[in-house]
Amino acid sequence: MTFVQIIDCRTSRFDEMNRLMDRWAEQTRGKRTATHSLLGKDRSDGSHFVEIVEFPSYDEAMRNSHLPETDRLFQEMVALCDGMPTFTDLDVVRDEQMYKAAARRFLELIGTPGELPPLDEVIAEGCHSHDPSDVQDSLGMDAIRRGIGMWRQGFDFAFAVEDQIAEGDRVCTRWTCDATHTGDFMGLQPTGIDVRITGTLIQRFREDGKVVEDWWQYDMLGLMERLGAVEE
Repeated sequence: MTFVQIIDCRTSRFDEMNRLMDRWAEQTRGKRTATHSLLGKDRSDGSHFVEIVEFPSYDEAMRNSHLPETDRLFQEMVALCDGMPTFTDLDVVRDEQMYKAAARRFLELIGTPGELPPLDEVIAEGCHSHDPSDVQDSLGMDAIRRGIGMWRQGFDFAFAVEDQIAEGDRVCTRWTCDATHTGDFMGLQPTGIDVRITGTLIQRFREDGKVVEDWWQYDMLGLMERLGAVEE
């Protein structure tokens, strides 16, 4: 179970504390067990700071705490603080990463049988889509729906999400798509062939959780070979 420690402190010597944290990170490279650290400053009190540190588990957090470098960090940190820092230990019971969820929702929507559902819950009106199957990029909701419609006309398909990585305003999703060629696709009459396509989709989100740009990557040539459109 993921474990999070929240460190709450006050200091008028933030620059010194920041250098202290940089030194600890350098000294514990290859030994520390923390996977993510986030430091925030109180907008209404410039001397109030809160750090959130994530660990794979409570046991891993304890291993990190027992490092000699961590003990020295604590002693030096206390000396820089205006009062004793407070620590809150939390077992994570829910971890919902909204951009990742929106990325999964998008793939779910475009694979929905029947009429293509509205996409405006996940796609911004002016979204810019880069797709290797398009000579020109798709710009705007109407163009994106037309591009998706081309695939839905040619195939019955469903996506499975294999892996996701989120960084800042971007999410990279590694996916598998199982599809049956049931209709006209780029001039190819239906063959009934079952195909499996693998690829990645990188999406850039704006603050409201809607996609403003995306980049698809998949083996278009391999797909056309499988459908008999080109010789292998």
